[in-house]
Amino acid sequence: MRGARLLCLTLLISIAHGIGMEDKKGPLGHKVLDVPEATPVPYAIYQFTSASEDVSSYHLSGETEGKINISSDGWLFLDQPLEWSPEKKHHLDIEALSADGETVDGPYVVVLQVVDVNNNPPVFSENQYSGSVREHSPAGFAFMQVFASDADDPDTVNAQLTFSIVNQIPNPGNTFYFDINPDSGEIFVTDHGAEFLKARPALTYSRGEIRGSPDVLKKKFEDYCIPKNNIPLENNPFYTCVERVERRQVNLVLDPDYVLIVRAEDLGDPNAWSSTARVNIAIIQNLWVNPGTITLRENLEEEYPLYLATVRSNDPTALYRLVQKERLSFPFTINRDGEIYATAPLDREEKNMYILVAMAEDEQGVALENPLEIFVQVEDVNDNAPMCAEAVFEVQENEPIGNLIGVLPAHDSDQENTINSLLTYTLLSQKPTKPSDKMFTIDNVNGEIKVANQNFQRKMVSRYELAFTVTDGVYTTECTAVINVIDINNEIPVFEKKNYGTYSVPELAEVGTTLLTIKATDADDPGTGSSRVEYHISAGDPHNHISIEVDEATGAGRVYIARPLDYELQSIYNLQIDARNPEPLIKGVEYDENATAVVVIQLVDVDEPPKFEVDTLNVNVPENITIGTVIMKAEAKDPEGRTIKLKIEGDEHNWFELDADSGELKTKAALDRETVEQITLTVIAYETEGDKQEAEMKVNIHLLDVNDNYPKLQWKQNYICVQDMTPLILTAVDKDADPYGEPFTFSINRKSPNFEIKPVDGTSAKLILKKKPSSDQDVSIPINIKDNAGMGITQKFDVRICNCTKLGYCYMEPQAHGWKPGMGSTIGILAGIFGFIILFLVIVIYRIKKKDQRRAADGVETKAML
Repeated sequence: MRGARLLCLTLLISIAHGIGMEDKKGPLGHKVLDVPEATPVPYAIYQFTSASEDVSSYHLSGETEGKINISSDGWLFLDQPLEWSPEKKHHLDIEALSADGETVDGPYVVVLQVVDVNNNPPVFSENQYSGSVREHSPAGFAFMQVFASDADDPDTVNAQLTFSIVNQIPNPGNTFYFDINPDSGEIFVTDHGAEFLKARPALTYSRGEIRGSPDVLKKKFEDYCIPKNNIPLENNPFYTCVERVERRQVNLVLDPDYVLIVRAEDLGDPNAWSSTARVNIAIIQNLWVNPGTITLRENLEEEYPLYLATVRSNDPTALYRLVQKERLSFPFTINRDGEIYATAPLDREEKNMYILVAMAEDEQGVALENPLEIFVQVEDVNDNAPMCAEAVFEVQENEPIGNLIGVLPAHDSDQENTINSLLTYTLLSQKPTKPSDKMFTIDNVNGEIKVANQNFQRKMVSRYELAFTVTDGVYTTECTAVINVIDINNEIPVFEKKNYGTYSVPELAEVGTTLLTIKATDADDPGTGSSRVEYHISAGDPHNHISIEVDEATGAGRVYIARPLDYELQSIYNLQIDARNPEPLIKGVEYDENATAVVVIQLVDVDEPPKFEVDTLNVNVPENITIGTVIMKAEAKDPEGRTIKLKIEGDEHNWFELDADSGELKTKAALDRETVEQITLTVIAYETEGDKQEAEMKVNIHLLDVNDNYPKLQWKQNYICVQDMTPLILTAVDKDADPYGEPFTFSINRKSPNFEIKPVDGTSAKLILKKKPSSDQDVSIPINIKDNAGMGITQKFDVRICNCTKLGYCYMEPQAHGWKPGMGSTIGILAGIFGFIILFLVIVIYRIKKKDQRRAADGVETKAML
C-alpha cells in the first residue's frame, strides 16, 4: 500500500516537473542524488533495483536523521522534508537483503544533496532607518545605506537582492528627490533633490554657543524677538518652535521631513520574495553656502577693511581662511566669524576679477567643508584718460574727396564697450593750411581721417601735421597725426639705350653669370614707388633661362643666366626688356617705346657629355630571378647626336652584364640576397668620337628575399644528466629575412613517448625529457623546424642520456684497447703480482726463522761442551 502511494506521488511529481518515470529508476550502485528542500512528504526520490537474485527487501543506514527511508521494493523516499544548509549532504548506505535477512548485494554509498529553493524572504537589518542630508547636497551624493540579507543559498539568485524605492512621502509633483543603488542599498540625492530639497528654519550657532542650551535659546529669542514683550517663554510661539526644532535634532523618527518605503527583493524566478523597510530622512540646514558673485567698484573711497560677505560653516568650531588662486596681489582677508573684507581699493585695469577660495577647517587643519570659490567682480569707473599712439599716414596728390586716409590710434584703458571707454574725436588744427585749411576731416565717433579737399601738391606741401582732441567725457587728451603727400606716377621709365647690341656666351656658362647691365631712369619723386624701376623680359626667352636683378641703390638691372643654357634647345635669345613702375600710372599716361629695350644673346656651341634621364635609379629584383632576365634599361643621349656606348662598373660578384648598345642590364649568374642585400652599379655612357666625354648614372639594385633557406639547428647533439633532467635548448637560424625567417615552429616529427618540445621564443625551443630512463641511452630525435612561411625540414638531434660526474659531464667507463688489458685482465694481473709478493715474503720470513733456530741449537751444544 505504501509503495503504491509512493508510486502515485512520484508519478504526480514527475508529471509536474516533466520528469519521466524511467529517470527515477536505476540499478543499485553508488550514486549522488539531488533532492529539493521543503518537499511534500512522502516524497519518492529514487527506486533502486538490484541485479542479484533472491532479493526480498532493501536496508538503509547512515545519515538519515529519521527523515529518509527505503521501501521493500527499493524506493528511497522522505518521511519528512529536508532543509538546505551550506555544504549539507546525507551519506547513506543501501544494501539488498534476502528473505532471511542476509546481504546479497551491496552495501552501496548514496549521497543526497539538498538543493536550495527560494523559500526565504529578504530581511532588513532594521525595521526603520534614520538618516539626514544637508540641503544643497549635489546630485548623486550618497548619505546613508540600508542592509538586507537572505537565508537562501548565497551562490544562487535566491539570495541575490536588489533594492528599490517604492514610495516617497511627501511626493510633491510626483517627483522623487531620492534614489537608491539597486546593488549596494546606498540612498542618494537625485537631480530634483539637489535643486528642491530645503531645510526647515533652524537656529544657527556661533563659536562657543552650546546647541540646545536654555541660556543660549533664551538669548536667541531675545536677539530675534525685538521689541521685547512680557509673554512667558513657554507660551511664546518663537520659543516653542525653537524647542521643537532642537528636539527634532535628537529623534528623526518623531518628525522626519521625508519617509521612504524601500523594498529588497531577491532574484528567484518565478517566485521572488521581497520585504520593505521604512527610511526616515531629515533635511538639515546647510549654512556653508556660496554668497554668489560680489561686485565692488574700483578705487572706492571707503574705510578699509571693507566688509564684503560672510560664509558660515555647519560646524560652529570651524576656523576660516582664504586661499589665493592667482600669484598676484591679494587685498582680501577673512576673520574668525567667516566675514570677508577687502583690505585696500581695487584697480580694474590691474585685475578685473578675483577668485577667493574660502576654507573651513578644524584646529588640526582638516577640512570640515568643501572649498567655496567666491568671485569678486571689479566694477569699472572712469579713471583713465584716452591715450594716443604715433600716427603717420600717406595721401596721393590726386586722392579723391572722401577717401579714407587712416584711423587715429587712440585707446582708453577703462572697460571696453562701456560709456567710460566711449571716445569722441575733434580736429583742432592743420599745419600748413595750404592750399586750404580744411584739407582733412575726422569722424568724431570712430576716428577715421578722410580727404576733405583736392589739389594736393607735393612740390608745394610734402607733409601735413594735424592736431586732435580725444575725450571720454571726463578726461581729454590732445593727439597729433602726420600725413605725407605721395607723388603720383605721371612719368614713365626711359632706357639709356634702346638697343644694347649682341652678346656671345658659351652654352656651358655657369648659372649666375652676368651677361650685361641695363638701366632706365624715372623723373618721378625719388624714393617712391612712382620712380622705382622694375625690369621684365617680355619676349625672346620662352623657357625663362635669363633673369634681371635690380640694384636698389643705382636702379641698374643685371641681366644674368638663371637656368642652364642649352644650345640644342635655343641658340639665340632676342630679348625684349620692359621697364615698369610698381605703382600704377595715372590716368592718361601710358608706357611707350622709350620704356622698352632690346638685346641679342648668342650661344656658342660646346661639345657636351651624354645625359641620362635620371642620375640615380633604384631597382627591386627577386633573388631567384631567372638568369638572363632583363632587369632594367639604361638610356642616355648625346646633345650633339654623337654615337654613345654604355658599360658598367662595380659588379664585384660578376652577376650582371650590360648590352653596350641597347643599355639592357641582364643577370648572368644566380643572385643571392644572403650574400649581399644591395648592389650599387655605375653605368657609364661615353662618346665613341670627338672628345669622348662620359656621363655616369648610379643603379641601386635591391635584392628581394625569397624563401630559399630553411631553419637549421645550430647544435645537433647534447646530453641530459638524469640527476636533474634540465631541458635542452634548441636554437635554429635562417638566413632569410622577414616574412620568411623567424618565428620558427618546432615539433617532434613523430610522437615520442618520453620527449616533448615547447617554444621559448621565435628562434628557440626546449626539449624536455618527461621520465627518467632505467639505463644510459643514446637517442636520435627527429626535430621538424619550419620558418614563418611554413618552410622547413626534419633534422636529427642526438641526445646522450646518462649519469653525470660532479662537473656535469657524462661518466664514461674506460674502453678495452688491443694494446691494453681490459678491466678483468688488469685485476687478474694485479692479483698475481700481490700473490707473488706475499709468497716471497713468507718464504723469506720462514728462512730467517730457520736460521735463527739453527744458531740457537749451535749455541746450546757449545755450552754443553764447555
